[in-house]
Amino acid sequence: MHGDIRKNIERHISLSDAEFEHFLTFMTARKLRKRQYLVQQGDHTHYSYYVVKGCLRAFKADNSGKEHIIQFALEDWWIGDMAALTTGTPARLNIECLEDCDILQIHYEDQERLYAELPKFERFFRIIIQNSLVATQNRLLSVMSQPAYDRYLEFMERYPKVVQRVANHHIASYLGIAPESLSRLRKEGTMRSDRSKS
Repeated sequence: MHGDIRKNIERHISLSDAEFEHFLTFMTARKLRKRQYLVQQGDHTHYSYYVVKGCLRAFKADNSGKEHIIQFALEDWWIGDMAALTTGTPARLNIECLEDCDILQIHYEDQERLYAELPKFERFFRIIIQNSLVATQNRLLSVMSQPAYDRYLEFMERYPKVVQRVANHHIASYLGIAPESLSRLRKEGTMRSDRSKS
């Protein structure tokens, strides 16, 4: 469990064994079952989460009850409601386990203490947040400028492991299309593939 998060961190900063062991004192392990929530809209949330095992989704339910998925998270990914965490306002997102999950979590106040005691972690979390911002901007630009079929292909190419593990209606929600439209896009993709082979 701890070896994976160390590799995750050391993609961006170097750590001694003592520094890594100190980092672990700030982390708490949790086990959650499928359909259990880490965060619910309206609650106050105080943690960032690292996925050791499992698959989660972050989504917002609108006033009509329609769900809008903004992120999936598999093993070795970080997830959380960044706006609620940094501003202290109630969560706008739900974070739900799509599978049984093992999580490591760090409290926001402990994260601030970690920065003071091991400043290199401020660089690590800054890079994580920057990468998340880039992914969010790319997704917004894709939604605004690309037809649904191109967004579908891009998702398939960028997140093949997610495609294998989440339900079609969740993929449709992430892409901002109806489930029937996703079925149509998949048929269209199959026909295009068949034509290219002939």
